Amino acid sequence: MTAEQSKELLLSVQGLKKNFGEREILKGIDFDVHKGDVVCVIGPSGSGKSTLIRCVNYLEQPTDGVISYRGENVLECFKNLPLYRTKVGMVFQQFNLFNNMTVLENCVVGQVKVLGKKSEEAKAIAMKYLEHVGMASYINAKHQLSGGQKQRVAIARALALEPEILLMDEPTSALDPEMVGEVLAVMRELAEEGLTMVIVTHEMAFARDVSSRVIFIDQGVIAEDGSPNVIFTAPQNQRTKDFLSRFSLTRC
Repeated sequence: MTAEQSKELLLSVQGLKKNFGEREILKGIDFDVHKGDVVCVIGPSGSGKSTLIRCVNYLEQPTDGVISYRGENVLECFKNLPLYRTKVGMVFQQFNLFNNMTVLENCVVGQVKVLGKKSEEAKAIAMKYLEHVGMASYINAKHQLSGGQKQRVAIARALALEPEILLMDEPTSALDPEMVGEVLAVMRELAEEGLTMVIVTHEMAFARDVSSRVIFIDQGVIAEDGSPNVIFTAPQNQRTKDFLSRFSLTRC
């Protein structure tokens, strides 16, 4: 048994397809996520990356295929999808914070409404993760935050639900260049701590340096799936080679 095979299987995606009308966006995606994996999903714009991550979280209903969490079909076992989303959390491109709530309230509301935690316990957990991402001093802020600060709050909000897997959909794409580094630093730290993550990203240096596995998607299919060392130094698929040739990679 290989080291990969011996790791605990958390998520399995089999035959995932997604159509929007006549447009076939995902054409049969298969991949597994094991405990401790940091899977980076890369590929050109329009290849289906964000649709994939949204289908895994059931923010988009797959047209076909099966998504299993810990060996159980999600749709059969989780009649309450918000509960599934506490196990498989999500960080969005555009932060999606509740603008009428403070930073602390954003990180408390899901715990209370979905997990049924008492307010004081939820606040203590929220503070733990806000401290972790360097946002504990902003707990009463609402609108006066930079993009990088909002994304760090969004990460803390997702972590406060203590998911087993964290999905991230291009978490730095809406940020000014000077703010990208602070969010990538938080993500690197989470990876080093062993959090299981699936990250759609256009940050190639980050994907190369931090991921345990890289999936390259093109035209709705997985064109290549392998270790970052193989994908970034000796890709086998010509489409992967062409895509990566556009990037000048420096150490992250």
